Amino acid sequence: KQVSEYKEAFSLFDKDGDGQITTKELGTVMRSLGQNPSESELQDMINEVDADNNGTIDFPEFLTMMARKMKDTDSEEEIREAFKVFDRDNNGFISAAELRHVMTSIGEKLTDDEV
Repeated sequence: KQVSEYKEAFSLFDKDGDGQITTKELGTVMRSLGQNPSESELQDMINEVDADNNGTIDFPEFLTMMARKMKDTDSEEEIREAFKVFDRDNNGFISAAELRHVMTSIGEKLTDDEV
């Protein structure tokens, strides 16, 4: 199931369907996700997993990249740290007021219903 989801994601990146993700294609997707990577950052991202050094990412290399990302983001410690940012009074719960404070500080304006 996971691999088919990755295949779907890969095809979103691989705009021309040639089985390779270029820096241009990677940049397009990153920008659509609200990121703004420089050309050299995009190249670095590709170089990190570009096993055959051809300057693009094929599907097996894409799987490697996703596996690394999953490993990086699933760290329980990171999740605990993020929770602490929200849980300002350290009571183990995130109140509506605490949630509003954090969201407002990152520029999100929320209605009472959204909170």
